[in-house]
Amino acid sequence: MLSPHSLSILVSSVLGLVLAIPSNTCIVMGNLDIIRKKGKLSPTDVIFLAKGIVNILLQCMLSIEGMIHALCPAFLSVKKCNGFMNTSLYALMYYNFWLTFWLSTHYCTSITNLSYGFFIWLKRIVSNFLSQLLFLTALGMFIVRVPGSLAVNAESTQSSENITEDSYKTLHEMFSYVVPANFLGIILPFCLSLLCLVLTFSFLIRHVWRVKNNESGSTRPNLQAHVTALRTIFFLLLISTFFCMSQVDIFFLNSPTFPTVFWNLQILSPSVEAAVIFQASNKLRRIILRRFWTRSQNTEI
Repeated sequence: MLSPHSLSILVSSVLGLVLAIPSNTCIVMGNLDIIRKKGKLSPTDVIFLAKGIVNILLQCMLSIEGMIHALCPAFLSVKKCNGFMNTSLYALMYYNFWLTFWLSTHYCTSITNLSYGFFIWLKRIVSNFLSQLLFLTALGMFIVRVPGSLAVNAESTQSSENITEDSYKTLHEMFSYVVPANFLGIILPFCLSLLCLVLTFSFLIRHVWRVKNNESGSTRPNLQAHVTALRTIFFLLLISTFFCMSQVDIFFLNSPTFPTVFWNLQILSPSVEAAVIFQASNKLRRIILRRFWTRSQNTEI
């Protein structure tokens, strides 16, 4: 008999697969269709394509881990399997945080048009070398996570074989790998993305204020694209916040409600990200609607 905690995790794992895999596959196929027709993707579409691929892999890992936890928790005690799953899961999670940062950076440098040399250089780098940046970021997150996971597994094995070893020293060694990796993979990109959001929002507020007070007779600019960009960054950071909270559920061990809620939100996060991407891209929505309309017409015929 499954406990309410295990049952909720199992339901979220299955629901995540049902929602995230088709939606993120549509994102990937839609961007591939743009490449086929135009031969090139905009920086935003490149990041959306990368997020779609990462979310598919991430959802598979999250759902598999959730199902194993609910149906066969003893399997997670196998160090090799657990180590592989944790390494893959965290590497994908770190990369997803950095993808959010690069998207935030692109929006910020495109909207604000700041004249500082650093922002001009950053805009040029993102515009011309985004694919290389994404590849190097993925490689960097893999390098950051794998050695730490191997060291933590080695420490765990050593402590299990020698139970008289100083537990404080073992805990210190584990945190010496985990904390820097989480800082580089989660905290740093999250804070940088938040900074981009604040800069973009403050620039738009100042711009609207200047137009209202200095150019009242002129036509107000269409800021719908800028508002969409701000909304996209905000929702992605909100999803990242829930993801971070799910990683600190150790502080709520006395109350199982919080870990269960945050874990369910974490499992469903790739599906929510897909919805955020769809609301941010008119091209993807048109491509998907056109495909579904064509298929429905062929079915009727």
